[in-house]
Amino acid sequence: MEIWIVRHADPDYAHDSITEKGRREAALVGKRLAETEFAAVYCSPLGRAQDTAAYYLAETGKSAITLDWLQEFRGTVDWMGEKQICWDRLPAYWTAVDAYYDHDRWLEVPLMKNGDVERHYRQVCQGVDALIADHGYVHDGRLYRAERPNADKLLLFCHFGVEAALLSHVFSISPMILWHNFVALPTSVTRLASVEREQGKAIFNCIQFGDLSHLYAGGEGPSFQARFCEQYTDDTRH
Repeated sequence: MEIWIVRHADPDYAHDSITEKGRREAALVGKRLAETEFAAVYCSPLGRAQDTAAYYLAETGKSAITLDWLQEFRGTVDWMGEKQICWDRLPAYWTAVDAYYDHDRWLEVPLMKNGDVERHYRQVCQGVDALIADHGYVHDGRLYRAERPNADKLLLFCHFGVEAALLSHVFSISPMILWHNFVALPTSVTRLASVEREQGKAIFNCIQFGDLSHLYAGGEGPSFQARFCEQYTDDTRH
């Protein structure tokens, strides 16, 4: 089985939609995705993901199932008296805390415990487990029981924050590494494939992360969204 994860197009956050550039991006990824047959399509309820998926759905005549847990990751913490998104931490802070690198300990860091991070993370974990189980693979420890092995392809339209959270659960690694050391740019495509080297026991390999070839093929450059400054003196996002 394969799971294809598509981040929404260049966002217009103020209106929870996508920009004109985003519409060009969504049209290009929609055409590329239409070349593959998917067994099922799922989408975040947020407008920017729905608007991105609409191009693929119009191209194929398919419909998507909306899943609440696929919306952008909502876990927040209290940072110096201010409610903030949990994963947007400066490098000097989070890299100094060993527990953030540990799948089994990152939620035990005091900052993560002072908000609602664990509740939202568990919702994502339970959501992705239920989805994969519906398609034949049941999470069992760090493996998946291949109860109904298949070659189906699933397509998900969502957001970078929740993508990192679900990948961390599937791979049993801390999401902090994915949130900070990986970037899935708008309309990037990530692919996971099941591996069943022992009968009935499967894991998922990431065979492609953040693919943007559909943009380059269409003459559209990638968006900067989700990136930060390459140099401190840059006038780009800090």
